[in-house]
Amino acid sequence: MTIILIAMLLAIPGGLLLALDSQGDSFKELESRAKASAGRTHDKSGIHLRLEELGLSSEHDYQDFRIRQFGYCAASAAIVMVLVLISNHSLLTCLLMATLIASLLFVFVDRDLTTRVRKRRQLIEAEFPAIVEMLTLAIAAGETPMSAILRIADSADGELSREFAVVVMAVRAGEPLHLSLDAMGRRIKSIMIRRFIDAIITATLRGAPLIEVLSRHAVEARANQRNIIMATAGKAEISMMIPVVFLILPISILFALWPSLTNMNLFAS
Repeated sequence: MTIILIAMLLAIPGGLLLALDSQGDSFKELESRAKASAGRTHDKSGIHLRLEELGLSSEHDYQDFRIRQFGYCAASAAIVMVLVLISNHSLLTCLLMATLIASLLFVFVDRDLTTRVRKRRQLIEAEFPAIVEMLTLAIAAGETPMSAILRIADSADGELSREFAVVVMAVRAGEPLHLSLDAMGRRIKSIMIRRFIDAIITATLRGAPLIEVLSRHAVEARANQRNIIMATAGKAEISMMIPVVFLILPISILFALWPSLTNMNLFAS
């Protein structure tokens, strides 16, 4: 009975891999049903929003993430159950260990997605001052906002320039520029980027001069980036104090007191 149970548990990861790699009718039917019910379900964990911020906004990307997440959990639970059964533990212990490992892996995959989103947001905010200055120079040279955005999307290399490339593709597809910029501001969950996009949209719709708006935002972006660097340096300084206080300082005190302790031992003997 134990051998049959182990064989069944070992077959679970293989079945999951086949399910992930297959492109048959069953997966297509599952995909069509998921798309049909996408309007009725609500993603309470915010997976859709985080994937959209990474540029994975389709329903297929969401399904791939969920299949990978649940597949990792099921495979790890099966492996843990096999290992615990081989070590002659009870079935209840196997179930508890498998549930614990699967839950931890489920949370880990979700946290990994959040970490990727946070790192991408930090990269965008780090690129933002240079991009704003490039946009200001291009518009001051006589280019239109659309041509300036197109120039940045073609010449720059980074996450923010890729977002501008998405804006250019949306405009070429027939969407107005202000709506494309607004969609970009909603994708990037950054207050600084949101304020910048709102200022450009307002200035474009009302006919206000863009150079003054962009110059002000360039100065604010540089100041904000300087504050972020100073805050990071402060945290690094505190982190550097840990080995100094708990490692270098005790060793220094020990070297200073060692001769005295040696002499005292000699006098005592």
